[in-house]
Parts: sequence; C-alpha cells; structure tokens
Amino acid sequence: MLTKAEQTAEFIIQTVAPIFNKNGYAATSLSDITKATGLTKGAIYGNFKNKEELAIAAFKMTEGNMIGRIADHQALSKSPIEKLFLVTDFYRNYYNFTQEIGGCPVLNMGVDAKYQVPVLFKHVKSAITKIQNNVAKLIDAGKECKEIKEEVDSMLYAKRLYSMITGAIFMTHTMEDNSYLLETMDQIDTMIHKNLKR
Repeated sequence: MLTKAEQTAEFIIQTVAPIFNKNGYAATSLSDITKATGLTKGAIYGNFKNKEELAIAAFKMTEGNMIGRIADHQALSKSPIEKLFLVTDFYRNYYNFTQEIGGCPVLNMGVDAKYQVPVLFKHVKSAITKIQNNVAKLIDAGKECKEIKEEVDSMLYAKRLYSMITGAIFMTHTMEDNSYLLETMDQIDTMIHKNLKR
C-alpha cells in the first residue's frame, strides 16, 4: 500500500511524463507542471528535489512501460528466434502506441538531454544498453537451443537491429508515415531469416 506522499509522487510522474516526452526538458516549465497536476510549486518540490529529478523519474516510468510492453509481447512465445520476430511485430505498431505519449521516449530524450541534462542523458544511454543487451541475450539463447547460427556475433546484431529500429522510428514520426517502420521490420525479419536462423 502506497503512502499518501508516494501516491502524490506517482500521480505527478504519470501526469507530467507525456509533457516532458512531447515538449522536452527545457521547454517544460514549472507552470506547465503545476497546471497539469493542479498542484502548487511547493507540493511539486515537496516530492521532488528539482525539475531534473522529476524529469528522470518521468523518463524511467515511460521507458519502463515501453520495455514492459515489449516483454509482454515477447512472452507470446518461448522460442528465442520467435521472440526476435515478436520484437519486430511489436515495433510494427509502435507508431500508434507512441502517438499517445508524444513519440518515442528514448529517441526524444536522447536528442533533448544530450547537451542540456547530462544526468538524464545517462539514463537514456542506460535504457539503450538494456534494450540491446536483451536482444543480444535472445540471440545467445537462440544459439544455445540451436535456433540461431553459432557464428553470429550477438551484440553486433543486437546493435544493428536496434539502430535500424530507431532510425525507422525517427523517420516514421518525422514524416508521419508508418511505412518506414513497416518496411524496416520486414527488412529485419529477412535479415533474421537469412543471417541468424539455422
């Protein structure tokens, strides 16, 4: 059971996370935060040391939700190679999912925080590392159960796959055209079939 203070902090994070994601760190003002939450400046800073701490908490929540959705989708199969195909399947619908929250949190905050909020940028890099490591672990598991070729460099392919996905996300949101994601996911599926699958 959450305390009243914890409930308030959670409410603030959930309310302002889409605002940070859409507007970016610098463009999100304290008045935006107080207006959205209906709380006073004192109530906000009674729960968070500063705007930076709140932005980090908001990013971690948004990123955690995204990774949770991917994990839930991957749980549809126990096969490592099928789980890789479920990753691309998830990202085929990513544009619709991220429309609700103002775009891809990793991409948005990665660009926004790099030169403005180094501490937040570290969290973005950590999220990317976590995603890439998860893909590499899937490939390793596929090698162990003889679904994926033994000679495949797991981390190299994990980085390649995620780079292609991120590029497609950027193009889809910039051009407001989901075909970039759909075609890239088809390309990755072909790559998995040709280069990874035994």
